[in-house]
Amino acid sequence: MKKSCRTGYALVVGLVVGVMLSVSVAVYADRENGAQNALPVEDLQRFTEVYMRIKRNYVTEVDDKELLDNAIQGMLSGLDPHSAYLDEQDFEDMQVGTSGEFGGLGIEVGMEDGFVKVIAPIDGTPASKAGIEAGDLIIRLDGESVQGMTLSDAVSKMRGEKGSDITLTIVREGEDQPKEITLTRDRIQVQSVRSEILEDGYGYLRISNFQQRTARDVVRAVEELKEEGDLRGLVLDLRNNPGGILNGAVGVSDAFLEEGLIVYTEGRLEDSQFRYQASPGDVLGGAPMVVLVNRGSASASEIVAGALQDHKRAVVMGQNTFGKGSVQTILPLTENTGIKLTTARYFTPDGRNIEEEGVAPDIRLENLTVTRAEGEDERDAQARMQRELQGEDVPEDDDDNGESLAERDYGLSEALNLLKGLNIYSQR
Repeated sequence: MKKSCRTGYALVVGLVVGVMLSVSVAVYADRENGAQNALPVEDLQRFTEVYMRIKRNYVTEVDDKELLDNAIQGMLSGLDPHSAYLDEQDFEDMQVGTSGEFGGLGIEVGMEDGFVKVIAPIDGTPASKAGIEAGDLIIRLDGESVQGMTLSDAVSKMRGEKGSDITLTIVREGEDQPKEITLTRDRIQVQSVRSEILEDGYGYLRISNFQQRTARDVVRAVEELKEEGDLRGLVLDLRNNPGGILNGAVGVSDAFLEEGLIVYTEGRLEDSQFRYQASPGDVLGGAPMVVLVNRGSASASEIVAGALQDHKRAVVMGQNTFGKGSVQTILPLTENTGIKLTTARYFTPDGRNIEEEGVAPDIRLENLTVTRAEGEDERDAQARMQRELQGEDVPEDDDDNGESLAERDYGLSEALNLLKGLNIYSQR
């Protein structure tokens, strides 16, 4: 029996040493990076000792692959909230997510102080419909505490078959008690871009996240708005947009800029340093713009808001954005696994690093709700009738049986009012 244990022990030692040697060879082979990349022998010995003690003494047998996967996850999760190991499932979800169709709750999340933090719910998804808000902290999933889970573990637990339920226990700023919200999982198909005419001459463009085709869809949407009449201004809504693909943000910014720097990145490696320049041609022809943001606007959204703000191409209105100013690169390890590693930080044209601080709006706007005063409906109806009798045009939005724009979306209503003012000012 003892002989058998020693044989197993020897195999484990051989496995770990083999991993160490293969890694060491790979590192030392890269002489261009210098001796500073040499793996510290003492720390590797400590890792090996821990590995072997777990194999010998843990209460149940542990698979070697599981231990090594956990070690990789630990190395990456300790760096920052955004770096992570992508196992087979994570790697597949990442590839599907960037194309715009995936399963789950429709919620973008990160880690903060051991809890799962909501960056933003995605438009039209179970999370959005259930009232999940940017900034919510998820503390339990189906009654199980998320503390001790990795972000990957938590996301995996939130996945499930379409039609199945999961209960999230959340803590919300300004509320004394945690609240439970039950969501039904669904197939998520994200429409990245949608648009409409708010009022004659004033358009609305909503981007829910940045995908491979977002920039192209934005240009097409603006052209369609212009076909409906002279476009004198545009509201670009990036609220609760958690980000997405960097090239998507660059393309959207480029669509509204004639020239100049859009964003640049800085990292330790030469191939992580980029400068993205705008090409000639503003799809709006210089018409005024207002960009709506809130604390759920993150990453790629902040690139767009920061670029348009620095170039004074648009007025940014709303709340401070999330503050994710780092670039993650997907580095494949095998055909179906990889690591997501922070390789650079991005800066706005004026050199602002918005990591943690976010983009500050030019005009701060609180998240308010407008309701009608008692008797206001009757007064509105009388005023509408009087204008109709006088032969005046009455906007459809002014229908006494429906909500006004301010009631439906106070932020958008204020953005439209500002846009009208900017248009008048630009004609002076």
